[in-house]
Amino acid sequence: MEQVDIVIAGAGVAGLTAAAAFGTAGFSVLLADPGPAPTSNVNAPRDMRTTAFLQPAQALLDRAGVWPLIASDAAPLRVMRIVDAARTPSVSADFVSDEISDRPFGWNFPNTLLRDKLLARIAALPHVTVLFGTSYRSHLAQDAQVQVTLSDRSVRARLLIGADGRQSAVRQAAGIGLHRSSFAQKAVVFAVTHSIPHDNVSIEVHRSGGPFTLVPLPDLDGQPCSSVVWMDRGPQAEALMALDDAAFIAAAQDRSADVLGTLNLASRRQLWPIIAQRATALTADRVALMAEAAHVLPPIGAQGLNMSLADLAVLLDLAVAAPAGLGGARMLQTYARRRAPEVALRMAGVAALNHASIAGLHGIGALRAQGLRAIHGPRVIRHGLMRLGLGAR
Repeated sequence: MEQVDIVIAGAGVAGLTAAAAFGTAGFSVLLADPGPAPTSNVNAPRDMRTTAFLQPAQALLDRAGVWPLIASDAAPLRVMRIVDAARTPSVSADFVSDEISDRPFGWNFPNTLLRDKLLARIAALPHVTVLFGTSYRSHLAQDAQVQVTLSDRSVRARLLIGADGRQSAVRQAAGIGLHRSSFAQKAVVFAVTHSIPHDNVSIEVHRSGGPFTLVPLPDLDGQPCSSVVWMDRGPQAEALMALDDAAFIAAAQDRSADVLGTLNLASRRQLWPIIAQRATALTADRVALMAEAAHVLPPIGAQGLNMSLADLAVLLDLAVAAPAGLGGARMLQTYARRRAPEVALRMAGVAALNHASIAGLHGIGALRAQGLRAIHGPRVIRHGLMRLGLGAR
């Protein structure tokens, strides 16, 4: 039976990054995913979904040998602007990265590019194997190892990492439950070109129903381009999806408060439910959960994937510090102790922000405006908020 140090279930961005990071650190890794291997199909619809990495994630990508492969394609996020469009005139506040760092808050990348570059990095690592079309089936934890049954083989490892998404089969097989809540919202995700350059400013426009977030992308066919996540109540989001392109972009134009001028649709639209869920435990015998297998939250403030990579950073630090203890009780207990409180705190904070954004109650606009004005107040408070958003403890 094949023996490796780590088996990872799930080849999303988090799972691929984990494989690259552990492989770069010298561990042998087998990554399994039930989906097909990615192919280049020039006739496929253009996928303009994006991922934003904040500063701590950049350091992890550098350790994994991935950052040099993607840095030239980065759209830096130097300013985060919040606009309250429910008031006349609108109120806005800027978080400027130069106030706390000589680097941007983060960088935005197309998902297809990220996946390609992560796979290229993994291909250069001799002790990392990726198996597409291969499902996780079950596992049996033993004192010093875990036997993992996949759809086409069995493998022995010292650690099984569940990075297999919000419906995680690893989590379910480990008997770990969920705390779950729904916001009765959905997100319409798409890309636009626009007449006003974004100048590397990420903009959240608030009115009611949820934020309308524009995140900078590299230019598309010579035009300024941004990805959009438009959160609204479920029926309204479904109604938006039912519109033809002309009616949809007219609605998006109105909802954007014209912050980037004239919008033009640059991709197909996708619809995603907005939920929050958190695993009741992050570990079981010889098993660690990370990313959406461990926590799912609304797409506010680029916290989702960056929380996932914070999980990975702790796992990697513990493994490198004590390789002989990989997958053992002490490592997993330390991982849970370090990550569980922060995950709970950040999820509570994002949920509170989302509820405030959804609310259309009388007076909520005035409260939001007061909060935005407060952001322009004492520098120590503003800088603390910015560091918290980046994942600083």
